Amino acid sequence: MHILIAPNAFKHALDAPDVAASIQKGLAASQLSCTAECFPIGDGGNGTGRLIIERCKGTFIHARVKDPLGRPVSASFGLIENGRTAVIEMADASGLHLLTPETLNPLHASSYGTGELVRAALDKGVTHVVIGMGGSATVDGGSGILAALGVRFLDRQGQPILDLPYGLQRLHAIDRSAVDERLKNCRITILCDVLNPLLGENGAARIFGPQKGANPEMVEQLEDTLRHYAGVIFAETGINLADIRSGGVAGGASAGLYGLLEATLANGIDYFLDLTRFDESLAKSDLVITAEGSIDTQTLEGKGPFGVASRAKNRNIPVIGLAGKVPVEDHPALKQYFDVLLAIGNGPVPLEEALRTTSQNLVRSATQLGDLIAQFGRP
Repeated sequence: MHILIAPNAFKHALDAPDVAASIQKGLAASQLSCTAECFPIGDGGNGTGRLIIERCKGTFIHARVKDPLGRPVSASFGLIENGRTAVIEMADASGLHLLTPETLNPLHASSYGTGELVRAALDKGVTHVVIGMGGSATVDGGSGILAALGVRFLDRQGQPILDLPYGLQRLHAIDRSAVDERLKNCRITILCDVLNPLLGENGAARIFGPQKGANPEMVEQLEDTLRHYAGVIFAETGINLADIRSGGVAGGASAGLYGLLEATLANGIDYFLDLTRFDESLAKSDLVITAEGSIDTQTLEGKGPFGVASRAKNRNIPVIGLAGKVPVEDHPALKQYFDVLLAIGNGPVPLEEALRTTSQNLVRSATQLGDLIAQFGRP
């Protein structure tokens, strides 16, 4: 039996390669005679860019850019496809991990450093930029990225607004005359891991703002700012950002780049699996094990394990899903894609302990799973 191990990261616990390694270790300790390939996945969330670069045998390029608060930070991007395509991890320059809890403030956190990475990639002559936007600290509608690439945000007096995103409340017009000329010959693809729109109850400010340090008053201020921002962009371009699926990715950065740079918003997991030639590994497999911190009905909205499971099911390959949390009740929609869903926890424990013991719980669960398959066969 050949098993394909294709997990996503367990947020705040393990990255995808470590999850895959833990599952492989558990299978190796079991009674099951099998071979296994580790194929960690990313759906646009934090870590996706690095996985793409490593899987595609790319080259890492280092650059000095600004962090979300404008301080210098070392970041990197990758070159793949013979240097034609740059893969950028937004979190490298504009990530939550660069800030302490005390300094989180999405009213003043800017994505400018990510724009500097795009500029550095253009310096290398790329004709395609792929951006994974997971893990950002910003709710700036991508205004920082755009400013780094030459977009000028102007107030009623025609003066440039420099205090982004806070100053977008004064936005009156957008000047794109100085946008980097090289973008005319360069496509931008954004990998989206959520479907959230830019505005509203499920939008960038109300859903992601609190995760990035916004209190209720700040959330409403961010919502109003993004609404005004979208209105000015509509007046300038005729594009209604409120209608864009996945426009709320990375605090609305996806919407801003779509509206002003004609970026393509792609389903993150499908793009990842195509680019990394996942189907070639799938074709050799008898069983697929995927995993994520939580697998539930929201997983079916385009998360990594769903992308893996749907492709496996197209080939009639059984799929086992491991997660820290699974639904208490069976869901027909989930059963359509996952033959078995197993929670890896070992009794009720505080979240902090569950996160800390994720690896050993995965090893134990995979060992038990291997023993079960050895005795009774695959699902």
